[in-house]
Amino acid sequence: MSDAVLLNLVLVLPVVGAALLTLVRRNAEAVRVTTTAIMTVQFALAAVLYLHFDGTMAGLQAGTSIPWIPQWGVSYAVGLDGVNILLVLLTAFLGPLVVLGAWTAIKKDVALFHVNVLLLQFAMMGAFLAQDLFLFYLFWEAMLIPMFLIIGIWGGARRSYATVKFVLYTAFGSILMLAAVIYLVWSLQQAGAAPSFAFADLVQARLPLEVQTTLLAAFALSFAIKVPMVPLHTWLPDAHVEAPTPGSVILAGVLLKMGTYGFMKLGFPLFPDATRVFTPVLMTLSVVSIVYGACLALVQQDIKKIIAYSSISHLGYVMLGLLSLDLAGIQGAVVQMVSHGLVAAGLFLLVGMIYERGHTRELSAYGGLARQLPVFGVFFIIFTLASVGLPTTSGFTGEFLVLLGAFTAAWPQHLDGNNLPLVLSMTAVTGVVLGALYMLRFALTFVFGPVKAPHGELAALTLREKTVLGILTVAVFALGLFPDGPLRKTELAARTFQQLVSTSRLPADAR
Repeated sequence: MSDAVLLNLVLVLPVVGAALLTLVRRNAEAVRVTTTAIMTVQFALAAVLYLHFDGTMAGLQAGTSIPWIPQWGVSYAVGLDGVNILLVLLTAFLGPLVVLGAWTAIKKDVALFHVNVLLLQFAMMGAFLAQDLFLFYLFWEAMLIPMFLIIGIWGGARRSYATVKFVLYTAFGSILMLAAVIYLVWSLQQAGAAPSFAFADLVQARLPLEVQTTLLAAFALSFAIKVPMVPLHTWLPDAHVEAPTPGSVILAGVLLKMGTYGFMKLGFPLFPDATRVFTPVLMTLSVVSIVYGACLALVQQDIKKIIAYSSISHLGYVMLGLLSLDLAGIQGAVVQMVSHGLVAAGLFLLVGMIYERGHTRELSAYGGLARQLPVFGVFFIIFTLASVGLPTTSGFTGEFLVLLGAFTAAWPQHLDGNNLPLVLSMTAVTGVVLGALYMLRFALTFVFGPVKAPHGELAALTLREKTVLGILTVAVFALGLFPDGPLRKTELAARTFQQLVSTSRLPADAR
């Protein structure tokens, strides 16, 4: 079986799984088993594709391109490259763990819930694999519906407020991006090019600076909401708090990466001249997100909100690494995306497990969990240390490379009299210190100190829960101790991104 066929199977398997669930919809246990099996097969196929992927080969691999609407230049085009390979693997890896980790968290409408999880998996995978802007936009929009239903039906007491806010923010960004997509293709046609939505064609387009600026502003607003960057972040804490555990894990593990992936795959390479104009503003907002998110996490009493605000801070590092345009910074950004997906997924699963036992998210209600639930305490400390960037964990690799790249890129600019990048890089380091403060405060209150637990004694972790957390722990250390393999897979793509964004593509008569 060719890699192209395998890749299409990886994409459509969740839809097949959703159809199969209709056959066993009355048996909740069969629904969970079927969903886990489908997700596991998807991960196995994605792992094979990862092993087959050659990081030294330029261009798409395992690609498929079939004309869909020829008169508009729209194709069904999917494929793997160095930008999406790790994110595709991450999405497939987290799929079965989400279902297994929250096995007992969902008790009503179990079949409908898992159908939505599978359809969300399909849309997220499609957005990462799409190589046609029209197709990408369809998958981008499709993600909104199952996530809306997951929070709106199985969420907490304020789920209506959270879902409305989530939809308003993301729909506003999506409308702007749709307008920008139409304007971009229309602009290319006016310049005499054949209509095409293929990334490979769009990335060669030469557009005047004012057109690039307008289009990047629209794309950037849509992607910045998804990241999210301050001041467009306010939907995230509400969505995380009200979402059920699987929703929070998917949101933090994969969905938030759509914004940073959008910047790396589309926003910056399509409009390189406007990117350089916007870089000081975007870099400043990235560092503000790092520090502001960390400060807000430091004062939260809701344990889900602590992790939600920490996500804003961690994804600020991703943006800083991409904007540095340094090879180490760009690769660090990619590793940081994967690392945050693993660590945030682990922390949200732990919070979900303790919420099932204590039925409250108030930090002050818990204490001394290391003595009550020793295994839980060990896993919590591991993910806490990974979150603060302890060496040997994935968090260290990502943040270290991002900061190394940011300083490497800032120093020559400082020597030329531009001090802003260096000041921002130095400020970003304070985010590491603040990150250690809020996570250690979290751990000291939650895991150590006087023994406290709502509703009496807490039940120990089950074998299923230990297995899920153990698999995530292995992945966190594997990426921290052996980053060379993933870095080799993404190096050529990082160099291509660096070259695309550094090279002007203004029309010849506009230079």
